[in-house]
Amino acid sequence: MATSASQTLRSPFLRNPALSLSSKPSLSAFSVTPASRRRAPPRLVVVLSAANLDAKPTVLVSEKLGEPGINLLKQFANVDCSYNLSPEELCTKISLCDALIVRSGTKVTREVFESSGGRLKVVGRAGVGIDNVDLAAATEFGCLVVNAPTANTVAAAEHGIALLTAMARNVAQADASVKAGKWERNKYVGVSLVGKTLAVMGFGKVGSEVARRAKGLGMHVIAHDPYAPADRARAIGVELVSFDEALATSDFISLHMPLTPATAKVLNDDTFAKMKKGVRIVNVARGGVIDEDALVRALDAGIVAQAALDVFTVEPPPQGNKLVLHERVTATPHLGASTMEAQEGVAVEIAEAVVGALKGELAATAVNAPMVPAEVLTELKPYVVLAEKLGRLAVQLVAGGSGVKTVKVSYASARAPDDLDTRLLRAMITKGLIEPISSVFVNLVNADFTAKQRGLRITEERTILDGSPENPLDSIQVQIANVESKFASAISESGEIKVEGRVKDGVPHLTKVGSFEVDVSLEGSIILCRQVDQPGMIGQVGSILGEENVNVSFMSVGRIAPRKQAVMAIGVDDQPSKQSLKRIGDVQAIEEFVFLKL
Repeated sequence: MATSASQTLRSPFLRNPALSLSSKPSLSAFSVTPASRRRAPPRLVVVLSAANLDAKPTVLVSEKLGEPGINLLKQFANVDCSYNLSPEELCTKISLCDALIVRSGTKVTREVFESSGGRLKVVGRAGVGIDNVDLAAATEFGCLVVNAPTANTVAAAEHGIALLTAMARNVAQADASVKAGKWERNKYVGVSLVGKTLAVMGFGKVGSEVARRAKGLGMHVIAHDPYAPADRARAIGVELVSFDEALATSDFISLHMPLTPATAKVLNDDTFAKMKKGVRIVNVARGGVIDEDALVRALDAGIVAQAALDVFTVEPPPQGNKLVLHERVTATPHLGASTMEAQEGVAVEIAEAVVGALKGELAATAVNAPMVPAEVLTELKPYVVLAEKLGRLAVQLVAGGSGVKTVKVSYASARAPDDLDTRLLRAMITKGLIEPISSVFVNLVNADFTAKQRGLRITEERTILDGSPENPLDSIQVQIANVESKFASAISESGEIKVEGRVKDGVPHLTKVGSFEVDVSLEGSIILCRQVDQPGMIGQVGSILGEENVNVSFMSVGRIAPRKQAVMAIGVDDQPSKQSLKRIGDVQAIEEFVFLKL
């Protein structure tokens, strides 16, 4: 039994009356009126979808990638390895490419997406940071951005620890001194790590690994990250603290946050002033998180005793850079991921992510689409297919002159509200609603943006069911309000086009049309018929399809009462000819029907 626990989960999109889903129809539709009878003539509507041409995609690799990754790409795509491209050369090439793989040196700007002419579908960042990719532009142009967040985690953490220990014992400076013919043991006395406090700023994958290793060195580790799970910190033996407390109490600070507007120059004159005098700083994250001029001033003032830097605001730093040349700075040329194992792992990880995205698979490493863990993606996969197909069915039932403005999606589930993330499902419903009647390509990335552009208001509600939460969802229902329908029986008692579906044995099924219960697998295409409920109807329609060698995969009948009206849903593997569809319409007892292409 359902309890009343429905609520709107998403704020409505802004409406734009000038743009509606019906403003740019790209599907051809035709109707066939059967021979005149005493009753109202049945109506046939056939909706066709644009054909997808399967061509081998082209992947542009603009920076050196490990051979295993290149080989993996070549099994699926044409691969163009063109390194050291100027911005102009990249913009020229990109219109011929379906995917682009970069490291940190290539700037993927709005101009790149504009120059692609809509062909670019995936940008792969071989590494973690994506600050060199214009995510807003990527989203607007429907381009998925994926990264490789795990393969170089250990390498980056190891380099952070290497810089930490090298800085504490003046390894780089002592090495240069010995090679210059000097023997300055008293000058390069270091500090011990045991018992010192290390503040890990950014407790993600790399920060967590640094913390584990620092604990092994006998350090007391604290961390600051507003998004870090407290249970993960406790498991490692790390205390989560505020930003100011981390600055004030630490002997060493290791930076592991991404470069965002909120973290740009987060270490500056003001924050250096809050630090314990003599603090030592390691940065293997992004150069832009430190105000480099302010760091030079803090070093000169003795606030910061030493710094070990693998990354810089401008890479490579200009000749004569004061920070690089400072005698108490240890500098390396962005070597965080530079191990043989990491380079191979990153190459394979990003190649797999890009190939998977080009195949249309759900990407666990997407950075500008609904972020869903891999295990959740696996569980939701059949419901994702169901969501898109319900959207496609619903919008194809809308009469041509009706502009779709208001859609309500209802989820029935036995799970708690915070245990079911519906962003991915909403994106796929939006894709199903928009693509069949628009020339716009819609994916998980730009679904919300495209809906907003077209004045499409989508709300979501949840009905909590009693029972076992073993499956994430019991059903999904899509309702389109204030429109006319090509198939009158799809209109519910409350006046909206309504379709509902469930997943059965891993396969999406249509289970309700309007007020009629049906049960048909959402594979191939569907014929919906409203008819007088009488014997022989299934045989008559089945015979017509059989004569044309059209295979029927499922057939289901939902009726109001015996000998009254019924709706027959027929799943077909192939598209029947116009003549066969007309013959179905000519069956005496059929009052209306529609052919829907999935």
